[in-house]
Amino acid sequence: MALRLLSLGLLIAAWWLGSQLAGPRLLPDPQAVVLAIIAEARSGALAFNLGVTLARVAASFAIAMVLGTVFGLLMGRRRTADRLGDPWLVALLNLPALVIIVLAYVWAGLTESAAIAAVALNKLPIATVTVREGARSLDRQLDEMAQVFRMSRWVRLRHVLIPQLAPYLAAATRSGLSLVWKIVLIVELLGRPNGVGFEIGTAFQLFDVTRILAYAIAFVLVMLAIETFLVQPIERHVSRWRPKAA
Repeated sequence: MALRLLSLGLLIAAWWLGSQLAGPRLLPDPQAVVLAIIAEARSGALAFNLGVTLARVAASFAIAMVLGTVFGLLMGRRRTADRLGDPWLVALLNLPALVIIVLAYVWAGLTESAAIAAVALNKLPIATVTVREGARSLDRQLDEMAQVFRMSRWVRLRHVLIPQLAPYLAAATRSGLSLVWKIVLIVELLGRPNGVGFEIGTAFQLFDVTRILAYAIAFVLVMLAIETFLVQPIERHVSRWRPKAA
């Protein structure tokens, strides 16, 4: 904890020094950004836009994780499915996010469903690949044990499958959150009338660096809180059966 606080202090000090060298127009100091965050919070705009963006993040992330887990398990356990789906994965992994977003808006219009679908489609191949690797590494002896004891599908899923996939699901979750919220901001910047991305786009047009940093830092803090108090505890809980490293 002490090292983290020291690192944070050094970061703020470097920021302050940079603001003195670059000037407040290019890089406002930490105090100015904090005051901007407080002003946006008091007006209610910060909470509203954060809530809208988080809702989009949650919806697109949930869709991508559910579909990615299903496709990943299927491709990891079935060779035919893997051969059929692999070219699709390669294409989606190498297709720029901007292209998917623009095509979604062109085909479906500037709608909420198009925005969420575009974000989910960008996250889907990464989740699928991660879970597929986990499915390939499953212990076949545990599967045979489950068959011998005639475990139901639910019991097998809960006590055999999920514990083995937990590290891969956690990796997909962590990488997915960091990717999804970045793409959500682009989606909002290009075609939504609200959200953190929309506010950053408006501030960019006005060259308001203080407001850009205010919204960016506020959202980063929210995502750090989600990672620290939600994702990591869940990961520790589902992985508690694994032996700890010496």
